[in-house]
Amino acid sequence: MIDVSSDQELRMTFDRLGFVTCCPNMLAELRRAQKAAKVSDITILLEGETGTGKQVLAQAIHQLDEKRCSSAFVTVHCGTIAETLAESELFGHRRGAFSGAVSDRKGLFQAAQRGTVFLDDVNYLPFQLQPKLLDVIQRGLVRPVGSDRETPVDVRIIAACNQPLEPLVREGRFRSDLYHRLNVVRLSLLPLRQRAKDLGDLVLALARRHNDIYSPIESVEAQLLSLLESEPFHGNVRELENAVQRMLFAKNEGTSLGLTDWMAQSSPDIAHTDRDLFAEAAAAVWAAISERSVPFAGAVREIERRVLEAAIRVHGTTRREVARRLHTSERTLYYKMRAHGLSNTGKWPLHAGK
Repeated sequence: MIDVSSDQELRMTFDRLGFVTCCPNMLAELRRAQKAAKVSDITILLEGETGTGKQVLAQAIHQLDEKRCSSAFVTVHCGTIAETLAESELFGHRRGAFSGAVSDRKGLFQAAQRGTVFLDDVNYLPFQLQPKLLDVIQRGLVRPVGSDRETPVDVRIIAACNQPLEPLVREGRFRSDLYHRLNVVRLSLLPLRQRAKDLGDLVLALARRHNDIYSPIESVEAQLLSLLESEPFHGNVRELENAVQRMLFAKNEGTSLGLTDWMAQSSPDIAHTDRDLFAEAAAAVWAAISERSVPFAGAVREIERRVLEAAIRVHGTTRREVARRLHTSERTLYYKMRAHGLSNTGKWPLHAGK
């Protein structure tokens, strides 16, 4: 039987640390993360698409690690580290070790002593550096470039990848022994499109991060949530946060975020304006279906009638003009109007093209 109070306590703990979710599958992963945080020396591998919150979760684990939370959390961006400087960046170097090494320098592992090293996008780690990283994990020693002495380091390793490592291992692009060393505890972060129930809490949490700049937001309208559920969010939470910031910047009044704010934050030069308009309409139809228990077929029929009424009202000089604006034939328009009882509009004779 599920312990609801335990789930609530878990949510509150990670909410405080910046990771917001109520998704059952994600809560199961957070429970494992909390357990792993208490085992201070265990290596953790975080899998998930870009923008799903891997670094946020890694920092949360570091904060929950009573042994290491008072020491440094050091991030290594494996995707941007230069291959020629990677070893020096990670393990340090001695003066004169290479051209430009004018003084001794500690590496990132030494900078994180008694803390946590977060290897972000570890799937991009240069292949020639992988055995050296494996050696550090296994023996807890680093050798700075140009030195003949090894230095002990006491760090927890948390690695993150934005694509599964197993296929890379099979292709020979990632060492299997390093993979197994990293993959002691594996946590999988779901993409935002699979966490629809989190959208409301996430939007509010992201908005509250900017309370010192913008007016406070207290709620999110149902129509906006319906629209957000239809968005693919390939950039996941990071993409959502950018959209929330744009909505806050465009907003002039009120304490809730709605469809008008979403439309206002869309730049006019974005090529997907039409898609956004249809998404807005779809969200409104869905709200009517869900809130008023309208059958789907009835909702679609009502929308068609309203579109015809709007076209006649705006472009109703002649039936031909209305048909042209609707990109349909006069004959089709005639039968559509009769089906919806719009024959006697008073605008022009139904049988006349002009």
